[in-house]
Amino acid sequence: MIEGFIRGLRQPEYVHVLLNPLPVYGLLISWLGLIAAVISKNRRAQIVTLILVFMTSISAWPVFEFGQQGYDRVLAMTDDDGHAWLDEHEARAERVIYIFYALAALSVAGIIAPLRWPKSAAPLVLVVVLAGAGALASGCYIAYAGGKIRHREFRNEPAPPTKSEQEHDQ
Repeated sequence: MIEGFIRGLRQPEYVHVLLNPLPVYGLLISWLGLIAAVISKNRRAQIVTLILVFMTSISAWPVFEFGQQGYDRVLAMTDDDGHAWLDEHEARAERVIYIFYALAALSVAGIIAPLRWPKSAAPLVLVVVLAGAGALASGCYIAYAGGKIRHREFRNEPAPPTKSEQEHDQ
């Protein structure tokens, strides 16, 4: 069992699937915790949840990288519609990954800036809450296409055109 797990860690597509809940579910839990910390006006709780928001939002980077590394292997496992959804999943991730990076930077700012400028704490935390909502929506947007790659049961709409089909049409 351990040997199989270790072997899986050598496959980027496996690591992608293993990590991809962090920037969605992990961020959701962290974000809800941050909202509770804001409501309770507890700065220590805000710092802890800002750290969690940072960790879960920056986890989008390895998820993105391992997804790109595993593209060819996943492509070899898919049917034509899965290929189209894989291209769409990749395109969506490439378009919105920066929202996660911005959220990570804002989270760090929300921790550090108030040390020098105490009045900046509340506005920065509010910005992190709003950016967190955007990152969560972005994560759902990416995952929507990703779930359709290998799961035919989730394909309740026509597949988008593949990259090669789009290039052919131009």
